Amino acid sequence: MSFGIKLLIKGDYACFTRPEMKVERVSYDAMTPSAARGILEAIHWKPAIRWVIDRIHVLAPIRFDNIRRNEIGSKISAVSVRSAMKAGSVQGLHLLVDEDRQQRAMMALRHVVYGVEAHLEMTPKAGPEDTPVKHIEMARRRAEKGQHFHQPCLGVREFPADVTLVETFPESRLPETDRNRDLGWMLYDIDYAKGREAQFFRARLQDGVIDVARARDKGLAQ
Repeated sequence: MSFGIKLLIKGDYACFTRPEMKVERVSYDAMTPSAARGILEAIHWKPAIRWVIDRIHVLAPIRFDNIRRNEIGSKISAVSVRSAMKAGSVQGLHLLVDEDRQQRAMMALRHVVYGVEAHLEMTPKAGPEDTPVKHIEMARRRAEKGQHFHQPCLGVREFPADVTLVETFPESRLPETDRNRDLGWMLYDIDYAKGREAQFFRARLQDGVIDVARARDKGLAQ
């Protein structure tokens, strides 16, 4: 049996980056299931549970905005991190931010509003004290109080998400012309058990809703 939760998620900006874009960030037209899962895990996560996204409601018009921002052009290598761990010292484990700064363009969404329906499932790491009822109630209490382990974000950390626990979603402001659209192939999630294998699904807006559960039942593509 699955136990569910509904969250209303808002933000001034969002960017759910398309992986096929190598240099500049370009957002999908709507929130991805993996981004929705990340918001739920920011509110409540334990090794005993796994969040599964069922539906994503697009409740505001899909609008894009072109933003230019400063980013770091590189990251610390895994080899350097392993060496520092073996040495027990972080000396030299840093980046020269000013010297490595680059200006990049981003095609982001603006003034987004989403309704997310999700449920949790127990994992093999669940103990005798772990039950679906216990964890869904913990998640609901934390969401209601605005508690989270880290700031929920809309694709990138610079775009914070305003999250509210709800029983029903407000009326959608998505124009009628956009409520039934084929959004193309969208990232579903990353399968870490299979070496970070990317999973995709065919995303479709039907009356303003992406039915992730239905797409998942039809099968995911790698």
